[in-house]
Formats: sequence, C-alpha cells, structure tokens
Amino acid sequence: MTAELVRGQNHPLVEVRLEIRVSAGTPIVAGATLGDENGTVHSVEWVAHPGSPLLPGVEVSRQAAAEHRLAVDLDAVAEAVHRVGVLLALPTSVAGPASFGSVPAPFVAVTGLDGTEVATYTITGLTAESAVVALELYRRQGAWKVRAIGQGYAGGLAELLTDQGLPQARQLAADIDKAVEQGISRAVPAPPPLPSDSGRSRQPAGPAPGPDRSDTPQDGQHPQGAPGPYGPPPSGQHGTQPPRTPAEPPADHTMGPTPTNAPGSPQTPAVGGPIDYRHPRRRNTAPPPPPAAPPAQPGQPAQPVAGDATGWSMEERLYNQVWGMFEDLARSTAAYRSAVDFADTRMDKELDEVLSDPRSRIGRQGDAARETARAKHSRLVDQARQVLDRDLAQLGAEADVVEPALPPAYARWDNPVWHAYRVPMEMPMALRLGDLHLPESDRLRIPMLIRLPLERGLWIDSGRTGSVDGTFLDSHELRRLALESAVAHTARLLAVHPADEFTVHVIDPAGSGAQSLAPLVRAGVLAGPPAVGAAGVTDVLARLTQRVDLVQMAVRGDAADSLPPGFDTSQQLLVVNDFPHGFDDRAVNQLRYLADEGPAVGVHLMMVADREDAAGYGPLLDPLWRGLMRLTPVPDDHLADPWVGHAWTYEPALTPPGSRVLDTVLAQVAGARQRRL
Repeated sequence: MTAELVRGQNHPLVEVRLEIRVSAGTPIVAGATLGDENGTVHSVEWVAHPGSPLLPGVEVSRQAAAEHRLAVDLDAVAEAVHRVGVLLALPTSVAGPASFGSVPAPFVAVTGLDGTEVATYTITGLTAESAVVALELYRRQGAWKVRAIGQGYAGGLAELLTDQGLPQARQLAADIDKAVEQGISRAVPAPPPLPSDSGRSRQPAGPAPGPDRSDTPQDGQHPQGAPGPYGPPPSGQHGTQPPRTPAEPPADHTMGPTPTNAPGSPQTPAVGGPIDYRHPRRRNTAPPPPPAAPPAQPGQPAQPVAGDATGWSMEERLYNQVWGMFEDLARSTAAYRSAVDFADTRMDKELDEVLSDPRSRIGRQGDAARETARAKHSRLVDQARQVLDRDLAQLGAEADVVEPALPPAYARWDNPVWHAYRVPMEMPMALRLGDLHLPESDRLRIPMLIRLPLERGLWIDSGRTGSVDGTFLDSHELRRLALESAVAHTARLLAVHPADEFTVHVIDPAGSGAQSLAPLVRAGVLAGPPAVGAAGVTDVLARLTQRVDLVQMAVRGDAADSLPPGFDTSQQLLVVNDFPHGFDDRAVNQLRYLADEGPAVGVHLMMVADREDAAGYGPLLDPLWRGLMRLTPVPDDHLADPWVGHAWTYEPALTPPGSRVLDTVLAQVAGARQRRL
C-alpha cells in the first residue's frame, strides 16, 4: 500500500534499489546530495547534478525537464553516507518561472524497480522559494527510511547547498546553472500524451495543507492532512487534484516502459515502434464527471448539488467537494480581510496627509477631508462585505445540500444517516473529527476530515485553554470533556472500519475515566478491560511494542507469512487517559516509540493529556507532542490553514446531549463482531 506522506512524516524502505520519480508542471533541475550522520555535505563530489550525474549508488537526470527518474542503490553508497537528499530547483539560466509559488506543486514518488509506489509526497506550501529539498532517504539503526522534507530556499541552490554545509556551494550552484544552460547531454523526452479517450495526464496538485511549518500542532498552527486538517488535495471544479485512493491510483507520470508480463499490461509494441508508457496498474480513463446541476431559473444562480466534484465514487466526490468548500471559504475570507486592510491603510494615509498640513489640520477643510476619507473607507469595506456575503450565501446553500448527503464517516452524530447505520465492508477514505469555522462566517461550518488510515496520532488536550465563547472550565470538567471527546472519536473509528479490522486498547492508570469510558466497555468493543495501575500500563505497552517490532521485521524481510499463527492483522488504536500517571521512564520511551513507528505498521495512538502534567520530563517529550495532532474538547481557534494562516475555530464532533446514537452504533459494531466469530 502506498504511503502518502506529509511534511515531516517518514516511512520504512524495504527495498534498497529504488527510483525517485518527479513530476512537475514546468522544467526543473533534479539532483541529490550525500550527507553524513549530521546531514553535512562535505564536498562537491557528494552532490549529483546535471553536470555530474553519477555518484556511487545515485544517478540523476542530466538536464532540466518536467519529469525525472532518479536511480538509487542504497547498498552502493559509501558507509560514511547516512543521508541521501533529493533536491529540486528552478533553472535560473533559462527563461521560466522564478519561484515554486508560481508553478504547480511538484509530486515525488519513491518506487521499486517494478514501478510499485512505496511512498509519495506532494510538495505544497512553497511561495518565493526557487529550490527545495523534497525527500531524504536516511539510515537509522541499519535500516533505511524515507522522510518528506519540503524545505524550500528563496536563495536557490546556493542557499540550499550552503545550509547543508557545502563550502563551495555558490560555485557549484553556478556550475549547475551553466550545465543546464549548455545542455551537457540530451534530456530524456517526456512520454507522449495519451489520447483523451484512453488516458489522462497528471495535473500537479495545487497548494495543499500538510503539517504546519514546524510540524508542531500547537496554537496558531495546523495539523496534517491536511486543508489544514485535510489530506492530499482533491480535485474538481474547485481547481485541485483528487486524492489518490486504492480506487483511483495516481495518474501516470512515469517514463519507464511497461513490463510485458504485468497483469493488464498493454500489448507489446512492435520492434522499433513507440513505447507505451501507460502503467499496467493505473486507470486509463478520467474519473466520471460530477452530476449535472438542475437548470437554474432565469436570473437566479445555479442550485448546488451534493457530490458536485469529480471522483470515482460518491464518497470521493463528497470529500473533494468538502475540500473545495474549505478552500473557497479560506480564499473568500482572505480577500475580504485584504480589502479591509487596504481600506484601513488608505484612510490612514489620507488622514496623515490632512494632519501634516497645518492649514487643513483644523477648520472646515480638515473636517471635510476627514469625512471624505471615512466615507471612502466605509464604501470600500461595504463593497468587500457584500462580495463576502454573496460567497457565504453560496457556500451556505452548498453546505445545506452536502451535509445531509454525507456518509457516516463524514457525518455529524445528529445526522439521520446514523439511524440506518450498518457496519461497512471496507474502510472509508476519510473521517470527520469535528467542524471548522471563521469569525466572519460563524454560522457556516466546514467538516474537518482527515485521511485514513491515520498518519499520526491524536492528542486531546485536557489542559486549560481559552474557549472562543469566553467560558472557562475548571480542570476536572476539562478532563471529563476531553475523555468524552476521545470516546466519541474512538466510537467513530470503530464504526467506519469493518468489524474485524480495528482493535481498541485503553489505558486508564488511575481508573478516573470509568464513567466516560462506560459506552465502550458496556458494548464490549474493546480488546480488553481498560488497563489500570503501573502493571496494566506495562503489559499493554509491551504487547503493542512487540507487535510493532514483529510487523517491522516482517515487512523489512518481505516475510509477511512468517508472522505467528493467529496474529491479529487489524489496525490497532491505543487510547491513553491521564498521562503521565502510572508511566515510568521505560513506559514513556515505549509510548514515544509507538507514536513514531506505530502508524506505519497500523498501530495508532490517542492521548488524553494535559501537557503541563508532563512538564517534569522537560524537552524529552517535545517530539511526542509535535508528532501528534492536537485537538481540544471545547471550541478553540488553534488551527491554521496553509494558504494565508487563518485562525480556524475547531469544534469537536460530540454526540447531542441525551442521544443514544453512540450506544446504538457500538451495539451494531459488537453484533457484527460476534457474527464473525
């Protein structure tokens, strides 16, 4: 299964002979750097570039092109090399765009020699940068991994190479530009375009939210997955690319020939004829168009339609549509705020001009000038607000249509779709964690969807937070609400997975969460009773740590059949309440290990904790908090989008007061599990 990486995420590499495939909408330069344990590049001989494309274990393209294939043999690199960085840059010696912010987001895929994708990464969030470190292959404890970097440099290759410690960075950057300009060797031609009725070209993704710039889901920042909370960018009429799912593999961007013995491969061309570049595993047809909207009345806008976005299924079209609504609201609000800022600046400038002239500072002339400036300001703000209100009305009408049509994984707990709930046969592509809204559009809620399987753990912050409605709760009430929020998220995860494909473990060292955990315990959907005391903590962490080790060894050794008989292959979720109570130093290290290594092998973490309670560990736990997506049990504006940095207010997805929907859904899950025994 392909890992769709976000910035800062890593993924283990089973194979050592790989290809790095790069797809961009404009010619770019691709290269690679070899670094030591600290990432330092010691000399120009440690950089593969168009002027020197061959290094031990690495070969890069010889010229700027819109698509590249880089060959990597990790067994062939020197023992002193611990990091292989993949760098991309816009050529400065030829006419073209000057920054990545003005071109489509580059797409990078790590594949095996047979073309099977191991990991992919869409490099988003770039603006004025002209060079970027896309990926890093690094050696850790004898095993290789890939990490999504996405670090851009406005100073181009010279700044990038200087940052990696290369003494001759500026000279080498100039040599690379010269090599590109002179065209040292012929570039590999791009594959011919497929006919419109049998194929489609990959449209590079637009700006997509990934983790925040520091990969720290703290106040004023946004988590992975992206808009802000969503995963890879979807497509449709909103102008971004649909997410890649098992039902829709990524569009073809490879340049290698298709193996003739692959299932479903096209016919072998005649000798001397053109090569068919279509990948045998990828669809050769575009996704079906969205459903047609009903004809609008004369003089009236078109009526919104649920699923009004491209996709292979209704679920995917709705996901894409929600993404588009998020993006539209973010940009409409940004335009409004920009117009208000312009009006404020213009009024201040005009008032300064009036006050700077003593003759017009006082008297009727000054008063008239002030009144004129304020009138212009009001007119500009009113015009901007009218445009925003028009956009909000359109988005509100769309939300009114989309919300009732959402499947259970995307729906609120009060949606009637839960009344007809049945345990699904397959995992959905995303999950709703709550709602998002902005101050200018308080009544409009956008579902906060994250891709499945979870790419990082969740942290339900039970510490003190300033609620946006001005209410302040005591610590006991916040802890209760945080655990109830965790239970609601856990129930939703159980509900959207097939009956035997998701297992939940709970650690409640002091037993303080017994009341909130009662729905899960009563339904019998947990792997066992909540673990209490230090002994319970040790037992659960030991079993899950051993599981991660076993699966990692099986994956690295390509020996999945060697797992013990009866091994539970389902996704695992560990819910930890009241951390760090009951945790010793060994348990804390095991928890960190699960947070770092678990998601790649199907072990996920949900923490219900107050960071202040663990302050005694100092910076030791900083990587743990950074690796988790922070959510709050009460509305809080701690999330930000990747385009303009709006502070979005997050509201958790809780069940309505007095509702029995949670018990009903969990009973369905428990019944389905019993029938499978």
